[in-house]
Amino acid sequence: LYYDDSQAAEFQDAVAAGVKVWNDNVQNVKLVEAQPGGRAEIQIIADNGWPRAIVGPVRPGGRVQVWFGRQAVTQGYDTTRIASHELGHSLGLPDMKPGPCTSLMSGSTAGVGCKNPIPNSTEKSRVEANYRARAATSSPFAGSLVVDAP
Repeated sequence: LYYDDSQAAEFQDAVAAGVKVWNDNVQNVKLVEAQPGGRAEIQIIADNGWPRAIVGPVRPGGRVQVWFGRQAVTQGYDTTRIASHELGHSLGLPDMKPGPCTSLMSGSTAGVGCKNPIPNSTEKSRVEANYRARAATSSPFAGSLVVDAP
């Protein structure tokens, strides 16, 4: 899947770190930066609100958006965790709130001190299943907008 972070402003490094987390932890899908002007399934946009995303799993040729909200960063949330969490939505994972820091998809409920950007084994397994050959084309949450405010 291609991602476009050309509108991610100051969060491009965090997005790259979040992409690396997913690429290092799952095998059935890989995230690749789109060439300038190229088509991307995942569009990442910096804005002043709370981080939010359209839930996938996005498929090749499809499109979802992630808004990398500065409000969470201003409040002290870790940028790599935010990026990894929001990309998790693009890959088909819903929020799992409340939750501990060991759950990436617990989002803001893990607290400002949580820096863990790594999906747990359940989260990894679900993404692997979403992108396994012959996987269903959607999940019960696909297409939903998830706002990650506390």
